Amino acid sequence: MQKLHPKAVWMFFFKYLAKQIFIVPFLMFWGAGMLSALTNGDGFPLTLKEFVFWAILILLGFLILDYVWARLSYYFWRYELTETAYKAERGIIWKRYISIPYERIQNVDIYRGIIARLLGLSDIQIQTAGYGAAGARGVGSEGRLPGLAKEKAEEIREELIKRAKGTKQGL
Repeated sequence: MQKLHPKAVWMFFFKYLAKQIFIVPFLMFWGAGMLSALTNGDGFPLTLKEFVFWAILILLGFLILDYVWARLSYYFWRYELTETAYKAERGIIWKRYISIPYERIQNVDIYRGIIARLLGLSDIQIQTAGYGAAGARGVGSEGRLPGLAKEKAEEIREELIKRAKGTKQGL
């Protein structure tokens, strides 16, 4: 099985940061207050220096956890184009194994978000008949392959389309 482009780690990292944009500041301030209250036993309110120290410490902790999670996501994401199907596996705690026979492929799109463009990467979205409503609760595509180099994404897209056409024409 093949791996994603190494820059995909950074794409995952920024995605995880974006998901936490509202919770991290709240936890920084709440956690800094709670932790400093434990260390400041005299009942006086925090000094600004203590508060900033704890807030930065909590922020660094989140950044490190997000980076480790991004590295693990990259490490455990694999894909393969076999003779009969596109296969992928991903997941750190819960593994997900995907197998999409070529005859079920309806459309293959390449998506490049702003972070992916900055890193020179692309996402492939593989859509199949009926999956949008039944499989993903109305959103997304059945197969997603993020973090590919631009040229590699174009190559895989062409190969998937060629194989899907071949199976539908009886080749």
